[in-house]
Amino acid sequence: MMRRLFLLILLGFAAVNAASMIGLEALGKPTEGASAITMGRGYSGGAKAGSGYVDWNPASIAFEDYTSFNATIAFEGNVAASHGQSYATTTLEIPSLSFLFALHKFGALSLALSEKYSSNLDESVSDSSNTKLADIKYKGNVYEIIPAYAVRLPFFRKISLGFAAHFVMGSASRELTLGADNSQVSKNDSWATNNSELTETAEGSWKIKDHPAYYTAALHYKGRFVSYYFSYTTGYTLKNSLEYNLEFSQIDTLAPTKLKRQIDVPAAMATGIAFRLKKRHHFMLDFKLRGWDCDIRNIGGSWNLKDSTDTQNEFLVGLGYERSGSTDYFKKYLQRMDFRLGGWFRNYYISDVREFGGSIGAGFPLGRRSTKVDVAIQGGLRQSDADAIWDEKFFGVAIGLTGVGNWGNKPKTVH
Repeated sequence: MMRRLFLLILLGFAAVNAASMIGLEALGKPTEGASAITMGRGYSGGAKAGSGYVDWNPASIAFEDYTSFNATIAFEGNVAASHGQSYATTTLEIPSLSFLFALHKFGALSLALSEKYSSNLDESVSDSSNTKLADIKYKGNVYEIIPAYAVRLPFFRKISLGFAAHFVMGSASRELTLGADNSQVSKNDSWATNNSELTETAEGSWKIKDHPAYYTAALHYKGRFVSYYFSYTTGYTLKNSLEYNLEFSQIDTLAPTKLKRQIDVPAAMATGIAFRLKKRHHFMLDFKLRGWDCDIRNIGGSWNLKDSTDTQNEFLVGLGYERSGSTDYFKKYLQRMDFRLGGWFRNYYISDVREFGGSIGAGFPLGRRSTKVDVAIQGGLRQSDADAIWDEKFFGVAIGLTGVGNWGNKPKTVH
């Protein structure tokens, strides 16, 4: 009886947290593959050239003058709350790595490693007698390797065209362990109880069905005071090959069950505009849209967990400001720093989940070659009107390093 009652509690716990923790059973939480620069200005700035590679606007790299490398690491803590109860988690991720090679009149090349979705949870459930009832673990990411090329038009240098190919890889893993329940047995007799555990695991990898990659094409206009872009990303089908195992006491394992789930990811569009005032003040607005029209099959498996996740039209609106620092090494340090501010509203792909957020950021120059450390601080709220989904307050810090080199540039002439 106790085991049956606990199983119902476990199912409710897993189902609620799968929703409140942003799609643990589906694709996971979207991360955008954004750098600390982009995070600091509220996921805006796709139309501002000179910010390195941006996933949703590969055409912008055609205006880069230097070869560069960027790496970002991001920490997030969040507290989910519902009906007077709360639950806290933390994650540490690397959302983006990118190399950019400026070819000047021949355009620019880039190669990026971008994280698009993440699923991370490691929690134990126990009762009032400190009896270990269950372990719940999710661990997975959807990453993309993205080569991109962009070139400015030969007779109209203010316009560039950019193309990117997205090669998907990653893994999905979930482990649910039911612990032994001897809470109803006296301490003197607990030695004779069954200390066995029952563990169900699901593990698999991600790839695109029938194609090596999906693609993004973008058009970018860079004016003296106004710049804007438009991009289109093709739809694709993700295939997740899963293997389920049921293990008893870490000794006996039943024959594995194999299953392939397919997720039809629809096409996406993005656009944005950037205004420049007095050379160093930039105001930016970006909009991204992906129209989901079918539900997502969950990892599912044992314990009668929900089979699918309901979806909705996914979009992100980002508004940001940046004061770019001076490139003159002999200026005061504060004059050489970048300062950023931003805010955004997002509809997640998960039905009835939305997010409000704000951010501040700064770029700290190192040395004379425009090498910088960028820091972004974010905070906000994820919420839903559905009773089964917990509201989340989140706080994050992202740190990025941009290294700049002179590869491909002509040496300065000394007279």
